[in-house]
Amino acid sequence: QVQLVESGGGLVQAGGSLKLSCAASGGTFSMYTMAWFRQAPGKEREFVVGVSRRGGNTYYLDSVKGRFTISRDNAKNMVYLSMNSLKPEDTAVYFCAANQWDTISTSAAVYNHWGQGTQVTVSS
Repeated sequence: QVQLVESGGGLVQAGGSLKLSCAASGGTFSMYTMAWFRQAPGKEREFVVGVSRRGGNTYYLDSVKGRFTISRDNAKNMVYLSMNSLKPEDTAVYFCAANQWDTISTSAAVYNHWGQGTQVTVSS
């Protein structure tokens, strides 16, 4: 089974940028569809973006389109989330997730492997 570890979170001013990383180990990384979710205090976990096994397909939450970019490097077992033009409403714990289905789902229930999360705080 794959294990996921996120890094790269932090505090940034509105309009700034951050790049999150997710390192995978213990599985065949290229067989997993990967995604980033986020959860703000008092809110449900929310799908942000997903990427297909080979990186050819992506799907974004509307509110992050044009600002966030997901990428993966199957040779390094890594997935990244580049976040630009950050807004205070992007503040949340960001989670890396993996599922073994060959489809990008926006449902957290489909993903059976999760990282511990990394905090992103955007100040106004």
